[in-house]
Amino acid sequence: MCALLVTPARQDQDHELRVRTLSLPEYQSFLCRTPAASFLQHPSWARVKDLWRSEMVGWHCSGGEIEGAGLVLYRQFPGTRKYFAYLPEGPVADWSDPRLDRWLDPLMRHLRAAGAFAVRIGPSPAYRRWDAATAKAGTGTGRQISDVLATEVDPVGAALADRLRTRGWKRCGGEDDGDAQPRHVFRVPLAGRTLDELWSGLNQEWRRNVRKAGKAGVETVLGTSADLPEFYRLLRITEERDGFRLGRSLAYYEQQYRVLNEEQPGRMRLYLAVHRGEILAAHTMISTGSRVWYQTGASADHRREVRPSNALQWRMMRDAHALGADEYDMRGVPSTLDPDERSFGLLRWKLGTGGQVVETLGEWEIPMDGVANTALYKAFQAYLARR
Repeated sequence: MCALLVTPARQDQDHELRVRTLSLPEYQSFLCRTPAASFLQHPSWARVKDLWRSEMVGWHCSGGEIEGAGLVLYRQFPGTRKYFAYLPEGPVADWSDPRLDRWLDPLMRHLRAAGAFAVRIGPSPAYRRWDAATAKAGTGTGRQISDVLATEVDPVGAALADRLRTRGWKRCGGEDDGDAQPRHVFRVPLAGRTLDELWSGLNQEWRRNVRKAGKAGVETVLGTSADLPEFYRLLRITEERDGFRLGRSLAYYEQQYRVLNEEQPGRMRLYLAVHRGEILAAHTMISTGSRVWYQTGASADHRREVRPSNALQWRMMRDAHALGADEYDMRGVPSTLDPDERSFGLLRWKLGTGGQVVETLGEWEIPMDGVANTALYKAFQAYLARR
């Protein structure tokens, strides 16, 4: 399934698109017509990333109708007046249009004029999908998801990848590293399914664990900003236990929670699993339009036998369904299918929901034309690698 995040392009072959800065009302009006746009393309995300300068841009035709848009984040290279331009999970454009240059050329001209020396984009089409049964069947020592024949290859994503490569764009990261955004994500389809069908889609272990949580008296409740310190404490425990570090502060989550909910009440929710008066797990969820994301999860080291995280995820899936979401996006998963790899545990847990591993098209970068911009781009990459 490929969500095209744009109003239909006109068919006139001579139809030229131009890019200009949009006002906040113009940009928000466009997003209202494109419910599948990522939360990373909403204006509130610029307020979360307040160390970056931001701009909202739009493609329009001679009549003025906006046909595509994007939130651009600009990161200044130290000691210069030049910027790295980044459109996270964007822009919101008609990626099925074979005339890709009519979209990219005016964008690059606009960003160059704004002082950009390089650009990174995150096109929305998926690339490949593996259903849970296919991924499970492909597990084995040393195996990667790319070793398994995909259940589905998205024709729009495959064609777009070829078009970007021929124009000099390079895909960021490797098999396991999507760089800023995850390359592989896990999504549970919701559209057209009843809650009973979602429940049946869970494997036996998941259904058993959800029932176990209920019998043990685990309650799932919505938290508030006052609960964020406890969420962050559990997150640090989770990072230590599972061997990863997000590198984000409590202040980051407090700001994210505040600005997303100022933009739209309930956009970011904090879910808590409470057992005998103690918070054992806390997960965050973000919703925009027809999409819902499970963003970050944290849990305690003790009383794990009452399965608080399974209870939370089932509650969040039900709430996403009630919101009318087309899918429940559980975000990043590793590419490994090796059961002996530590990171495989996360994928195994998510596979139990009966969803799909999705290889996104990923993020793509290109320096602006010119020797100076290419040199600055290489220096910027080296600078980021040292941070």
